[in-house]
Amino acid sequence: PYYVDINQILFLEAYLRSSDSNLVLFVDTCVASPHPNDFTTVTYDIIRNGCIKDSTYANYYSPYKHIARFKFSAFQFVRSYPSVYLKCEFVVCRLNDYSSRCYQGCITRSKREASS
Repeated sequence: PYYVDINQILFLEAYLRSSDSNLVLFVDTCVASPHPNDFTTVTYDIIRNGCIKDSTYANYYSPYKHIARFKFSAFQFVRSYPSVYLKCEFVVCRLNDYSSRCYQGCITRSKREASS
């Protein structure tokens, strides 16, 4: 475990290990849960589908495209949950493939209109 205070800023870095230098790493989704194996019942979205959901979240510049850096402030679900677990999903794309998911940023699903 990593112990932090409430509102303490957490700095995270994800590193892609590959001999291919033409790959980009993109932070797609990070979800928090008070349970280590359940990220569906009680959750808090920090970033989802590339869309920032937590106002304290920010990406940091990395000189290397295979390293993703970001931060957010530590929080607590409620007093009955002493721990917060984090699950993040990343996307790996080809460098300069601007049609790939890594270059699309935030993706919101459009709602369909119900027909009469």
